Amino acid sequence: MGEMMSWTGADAVDYKGNPADRSKTGGWLPAALSLGIEICERLSTMGIAVNLVTYLGGTMHLSSATSANIVTDFMGTSFLLCLLGGFLADSFLGRYRTIAIFAAVQTIGTGLLALSTKLPELRPPPCHASDITKCERASGLQMGVLYIALYLIALGTGGLKSSVSGFGTDQFDEKDKKEKAQMAYFFSRFFFVISTGTLMAVTVLVYIQDEVGRSWGYGICSLSMFIAILIFLSGTRRYRYKKCLGSPIVHICQVVVAVVKKRKIELPSNTASLYENYPEESRIQHTDHFRFLDKASVVTKGDYGDDGSFACNPWQLCPVTRVEEVKMLIKLLPIWATTIIFWSTYAQMITFSVEQASTMERSIGHFQIPAGSLTVFFVAAILITLGFYDRFIIPLWKKWKGKPGFTNLQLIAIGLFLSAGGMASAAIVEVKRLSVANPYGTTKTTLPISVFYLIPQFFLVGSAEGFIYTGQLDFFITQSPKGMKTMSTGLFLTTLSLGFFFSSLLVSIVKAVTGSSGKQGWVGENINGGRLDCFYGLLAALSFINFGLFLLCVSWYKRKTVKQVPEKEIIVKVSSAQEKS
Repeated sequence: MGEMMSWTGADAVDYKGNPADRSKTGGWLPAALSLGIEICERLSTMGIAVNLVTYLGGTMHLSSATSANIVTDFMGTSFLLCLLGGFLADSFLGRYRTIAIFAAVQTIGTGLLALSTKLPELRPPPCHASDITKCERASGLQMGVLYIALYLIALGTGGLKSSVSGFGTDQFDEKDKKEKAQMAYFFSRFFFVISTGTLMAVTVLVYIQDEVGRSWGYGICSLSMFIAILIFLSGTRRYRYKKCLGSPIVHICQVVVAVVKKRKIELPSNTASLYENYPEESRIQHTDHFRFLDKASVVTKGDYGDDGSFACNPWQLCPVTRVEEVKMLIKLLPIWATTIIFWSTYAQMITFSVEQASTMERSIGHFQIPAGSLTVFFVAAILITLGFYDRFIIPLWKKWKGKPGFTNLQLIAIGLFLSAGGMASAAIVEVKRLSVANPYGTTKTTLPISVFYLIPQFFLVGSAEGFIYTGQLDFFITQSPKGMKTMSTGLFLTTLSLGFFFSSLLVSIVKAVTGSSGKQGWVGENINGGRLDCFYGLLAALSFINFGLFLLCVSWYKRKTVKQVPEKEIIVKVSSAQEKS
């Protein structure tokens, strides 16, 4: 009997494909081996993102708007590719192979980026002109090599984000009390590692890039990722592996295809006649919302073979439970859509705000703060805000309302409001900075205005990120169907992706509309010659409007959710601040 108790559930196997022995596989040590991969991914992605805009403008001689769009497109693609990574992991490769393959891709990408910043042939000649328009810009070949490197990194990031945390949890058996407790400990360490990687990226790595050399900074990323892969592979015999069960994306597509095929049939008056093959204990009860989707569960003559036998084709007939899962996801979409714009405001903090910092006085004694390192106030804001929430707001709220903190939707609402305030603050500070810059024109002279004027916008948007990220993650996980938890996490990550892409689109539109008749417009070649304050003001207005729409969507969601799944109240730990996975 004791020997039998050492085996895990049937869904966990060892590296040979045999049922996993709990005494020989899994647990804290194998789970910890994946943490090296995650810290190096954070180091690379954030170290590149927060300081890339200064390289594009200062070395590649690109305009302010173009540089910002390259950064936001890079980040948007990284998060969008999480869906691809998750699909491959769930359907074909499994999480172990997905991590190994995409970590190698990111290693190659950072290595190529280090090479492109090292070789003079891959950069335009240095230019010391005060006006960037007089400098020779990077050629198509030089930008092509840079793009290949960046998007290899984005591909690697997308694959890793989709699988690292999930693979770590695969090492624990939730049915075992001891291992379940170890899983919670793993998550707290996982969050801490992410925070550590981000802090190292915006401080140490950015300093190395600016003071020692870009190639050294990116080379360190590539080398550290290579070492992390070796450490990860060393645990191959100790890992537990989960079998590929198929992607929820395929299940959603099956429902959509079945509805399209049966769009002309009439729905039966008795919903009990709809097709269902799930066990009683795992079924989702039929609802009257989005009734047109019920057509996917209507049994027709086409669902029987020529010999009269029942032949269930999942692309033509779907069980009620699967249709209801799609309905649940649809109900999440308005909330999902109204959280996208926050990540557009976030994008400004690693693009235009870094450019602002590069023009301002950043010295403390004889030490000059790298412009990209100003994003450290993001980390500080999140830790301080969530620490205050954890230690003061939660006990107060529990005493007053009898609940351990705000609900996930309340957290998101607070974050959206703070981010709108952050953009308003950014607009006001930019008015002050432009008034100081006016006598200097578009020269590269450091302006006599302290960079610490930017702290309020960093702090407000950083605090907003802490609330929104934890609220979004909890909302999508707790309110999504049980069989689509991976899909719901991917849905959440797409808000980050689309937010960055929307930022690029907005910059392009503003540049085209305000930059006519040979004028630079609000954004363009040089921020000293533009009206970034107006652009920030536009984002603030859009954010406040979006906040109002969010409140309407919350009201609609609660009305549609007849039998509301109880919201999981969040007790946010400070160490969970920077999870981007």
